[in-house]
Amino acid sequence: MQYGLNEDERDLAAMVREFADEVIAPQSYEADRTHTLPLDVVAQMGDMGLFGLPFPEEYGGQGGDYFALCLAIEAIGRVDQSLAITLEAGVSLGAMPVFRFGTEEQKQELLPDLLAGRALAGFGLTEPEAGSDAGATRTTARRDGDEWVIDGSKQFITNSGTGITRFVTVTAVTGERDGRKAISTIIVPSGTPGFTVEPAYDKVGWNASDTHPLTFSGVRVPAGNLLGEEGRGFANFLHILDEGRIAIAALATGAAEGCLEAAVEYSRSRMVFGEALSKRQSIQFMIARMQLRVHNARLAWHHAARLRDRGLPFKTEAAIAKLTSSDAAMDNARDATQIFGGNGFMNEYPVARHYRDSKILEIGEGTNEVQLLVIARALGVA
Repeated sequence: MQYGLNEDERDLAAMVREFADEVIAPQSYEADRTHTLPLDVVAQMGDMGLFGLPFPEEYGGQGGDYFALCLAIEAIGRVDQSLAITLEAGVSLGAMPVFRFGTEEQKQELLPDLLAGRALAGFGLTEPEAGSDAGATRTTARRDGDEWVIDGSKQFITNSGTGITRFVTVTAVTGERDGRKAISTIIVPSGTPGFTVEPAYDKVGWNASDTHPLTFSGVRVPAGNLLGEEGRGFANFLHILDEGRIAIAALATGAAEGCLEAAVEYSRSRMVFGEALSKRQSIQFMIARMQLRVHNARLAWHHAARLRDRGLPFKTEAAIAKLTSSDAAMDNARDATQIFGGNGFMNEYPVARHYRDSKILEIGEGTNEVQLLVIARALGVA
C-alpha cells in the first residue's frame, strides 16, 4: 500500500528500507549485545542526508519536510529501534531546537555538522524529580557577568555521550515569572569543565542507543549560549515535543511492521504436526490483527505529519498517533514473540529485541497517559 505517497516519498522510503535491510539489520544483534552505538552506520546515515531531511539547504539540509524524516525513521525502526531513535533524537531534540529558536549565529555555527551527521546533540529536560512537571525542575542557571553558571542534574538523555556529541541543550531555572519558575534553555558544549557525562545506563532495550545521566557542577558557559528567549525554554520545548511525538509514532509503526513481517515469514516456515504454523486459524487471526494495528498506526502518523507540514494545528493528532502506534508496537511485539514460541525468547531473533525495545515507546516523549490527557483536554473533558 502506498498511502498516498508521491514519487519522491516512495523513492525515499524504498532507499532507506533497502539501507536498513542491507546495512543496519546485519549488525543490529551485535550492537545490541555489546551496547554499542555503531558510529560508522550513523555516518552513513549522515551521508545519505537523513539527519538533514526537514531542514533548509542554506544550513546543509535537504530542503524536505517532517513527513520525509518520519518515513526514514519508520523504515529504520522496522529493523533497529536503537538507530531509529538515534536519528529521531538527533533531529527532533538535537538540531530542531537550534533551528526553531536559535540565533542566526547559532544556526550557522551548529547546524551544518548536525545535519550532516558529523555531530550529535542531546536535550536535557528530565530530572530525577521533574519531566513533564516543569515546576519541579531543580537545575539552575544564574548569570555571573557574561556567563551562565549551571548546577543540577539530568537523566535519560539520548545522544549525550557519544564520540561525536557536540553539545547538550539543558533546561534550567533562571528566575521567576508571574510567581512561577522561569525555565530557560542553554547550550552546554561537550567537555565544558564541571559538565560530567555519567556512565551509560544498563537498559532493558534500545541497548545500542546512547543514553546517560548528566551532572552540572558550577558549569560556566557564555551568556550567548542561551537558546531562545529567557524564560521561554519549557514552552518552546513543549512545541518541539509535539513534533517529536509524530516521529516516535513513525518509529513505533516501523517496529510494529517489523514484528508483522517476522511473524508472517516464521509462521509460513515453521512446521507443526506436519503443516505450516500459518495454516492454523488462531495464528491467521493473530497476524491479521497485527496488520490492522500497523495500518491504523501508519494512517495516524501520516495524518499528524501532513497537518504539521501544512502549518495546521496538530497537537491532538500527534497525541493520537503516538498513543495508537506505541500500543501497536507493544501489542505486535508480544504477539510476534508468542508466534515464535521459545525462539521468540532468544535475543538472536529480531522479535525478542522488539519486545524489549517497544515498551519505552509507551513512556518516552510523553507517556501514553499524558497522550490520553492531551486528547481529553482537546475534547473539553479535562
